[in-house]
Amino acid sequence: MKISRILLITAAACGLAACQVPEDKGYDRGIDAKHLSQLRAGIWVDPHGCDHWIIDDGVEGYLSARLDDYGKPVCSGIAPPGTAVGPFKAGSPIPDIL
Repeated sequence: MKISRILLITAAACGLAACQVPEDKGYDRGIDAKHLSQLRAGIWVDPHGCDHWIIDDGVEGYLSARLDDYGKPVCSGIAPPGTAVGPFKAGSPIPDIL
């Protein structure tokens, strides 16, 4: 009986958590908060040769796969695997110590 109460309370809590309004993921909420469109993206090439959008904000970083109109990965050969190119560290005055 005790376990079924715990499971019922846990299920109710999970159900309520699902009702929360989702946070807008288009904003950097760090020290120098701004919309992500104000940051500059570069391209990181993974070990398989496929491209990923990359932004380094000094404290936070963002990475997402670069996809074509059909949702397939873009593998352009813009740089050797394991290389990042472009102004991905621009747009933030916070230095990247790493």
